[in-house]
Parts: sequence; C-alpha cells; structure tokens
Amino acid sequence: MSYGLLAGAYRPAEAVCAVRAVVRHRDRLLAYQAQHIQHMQKALTQMNLQLTNVISDVAGATGQAIIRAILKGERDPRQLAKLRDCRIRADAAEIARALHGNWREEHLFALRQAVELYDAYQAALSACDTQLEKMLGPLQQHAGDPGKSKRRSRARNAPGFDLRTHLFRRCGVDLTRINGIDGNTALRVLSEIGPDLSRFKTVKHFTSWLGLCPGTKISGGKVLSGKTKRSANRAAQALKLAAAALRTSQSALGAYYRRLCGRLDRAKAITATAHKLARLIYHLLTRGEEFVDQGQDYYEEHYRARVLQNLKQKARKLGFQLTPATELTA
Repeated sequence: MSYGLLAGAYRPAEAVCAVRAVVRHRDRLLAYQAQHIQHMQKALTQMNLQLTNVISDVAGATGQAIIRAILKGERDPRQLAKLRDCRIRADAAEIARALHGNWREEHLFALRQAVELYDAYQAALSACDTQLEKMLGPLQQHAGDPGKSKRRSRARNAPGFDLRTHLFRRCGVDLTRINGIDGNTALRVLSEIGPDLSRFKTVKHFTSWLGLCPGTKISGGKVLSGKTKRSANRAAQALKLAAAALRTSQSALGAYYRRLCGRLDRAKAITATAHKLARLIYHLLTRGEEFVDQGQDYYEEHYRARVLQNLKQKARKLGFQLTPATELTA
C-alpha cells in the first residue's frame, strides 16, 4: 500500500452514489409492497375466494378493481365479474364462480389493511420517482433523443417518468436496445457503476468486479474448476434477471442463451449470458457505439459456420477431408 501497488476499491462519483442510494431504497419499497400483495392473496384465500385461480395478478387492473369493490360492500359475484379487463383470458362466468365465498369480518379487515398499506407504499414509490427525476436532470451530459423504443408497453414497477430518455442523455448510449435490458435494469446497472468505466482497464477487469467471469482454480496447469465466485453485486443480479428474460427472445442473444441451456444447466447459462450482457454494456459505454441486433438467424448461421470450420480442422489433422453430403449425392 505504501508503494502504491494495491488498487483501491471501485467507488463511483458522488452524484452516482446519491442516485444509487435512492434506487436501492426504491427496490426495498417494492419488496415491502410485494409482501402486502401476498397479504391480499391470503385474505382472499381464507374467505374461499379463489381469485388467483382465474387471474394471474391481483395487483393488476382486474384484481384491484374487484378487491376495492369488495371493500366498498359489493358481494354479488356476477357484478364483481363485470369488472374484468378485456385482456383477461377467463370469461365473466369463470370469474363469478371463483368469487363465491364466506365474507368473514376479520378477513375483510385484514384485506382492507393490506390494501391501505399497498397504497401507502405506492405513494412512497411515486415520491421516489419524483426524487429520481430531480436527481437525474442535472446529470445529463448529452443532447438528443434515443429514438423509437422496441418495447411497446411499460413495466408496472417502472418509474413514472421517461427513464429511457434520462439515461440516454446521462451516458450517451441507449442500453435498452440490448435485448433483455429494459429501463429498470439499465437504471440499476448505471446507478451501481455509473457511466464512466475508465477505472476498469479492460472488459475482463469489469466482468471480474461484477463476479461474472469464469473462475481460475488451476493447479499444475490443469483447470480444476471454472465456477464463478459468490457475489452480492446488485448490478450482476440485475444482469442475471435480464439474461433469464431472454428465454423466448427471437434475437441473437436469445439464441445464445438457449444454446447454452442445451449443454449446461440453467444457472450456468444465465451466468454466462449475464457475462455477455456485461461485456456489451462495457463496450457501449466506453466506445459510444450503438447496439445492433443481428437476429436469431444470423447467430445460428454464424454458429453453424464456426462448428463446420472446427470439424474441417479436426479432419485435416487426422488425415481426412470433410465432404458435404450434397457433393457425394451428385
């Protein structure tokens, strides 16, 4: 340490740390709010109201409309079923059948308390969004607009302001163009690392700090284990969630994730895909380039060409020549 041979721990700029504190606080509020959604489900189940069997989310438009109507005194299942949103797959008759129960006073009281606490945390989240927008405004260093988004709908837990534009003007690139990364993920990553990655000499240093790079347990020149180390890095956790969301993505990253799932277990595939996302973010932030998705077909063709090239090299080393089946037929 006296001779300057030890590098200090990475700490972002003071303004980034302030945004990070608010983002972490907002995540805690979301976790607290999720507990009261579970309390709503428990109160409904204790009254034998099987609403969760016909709708996927009681915190959605239909679930909240029915629950608040119950708290106002409505008990007719057919009238409650009329509050269903047009996007619900279950019809009104199925919802009505699920709303026959016993209206016990103690469970109605617990349901009312859960809804009031849910609304209280919703108000606290709105205050956090206002504070975040206020803090991100002075940090904008780039002009312009990120352009049209590839996503049509906004996530339910996303901040209530134009987060994508604020982040673009903060770092100069649109991270949400990377498949699997939405505004919430980009906010969590940038609040942890900041837009300036000059402290990391290479992309390998960056992925190592995240805890996403392969392990290096080697003895006598033999690799004993390539398992990644345990890490509580919040940016890495956000990237792992983004990687898991690529399961059905018709993109090059989605094809990459599914190919890894075919030969590895799911946890290792998620970690490897998160490592790839981290490398993309590093290159975008350090080079200022724009991410362009080549598509699933391009990835599959590129992978096939690489496998074919490896097979040709192996055959050449063994003294054979690889010939396509079409030429043999001709």
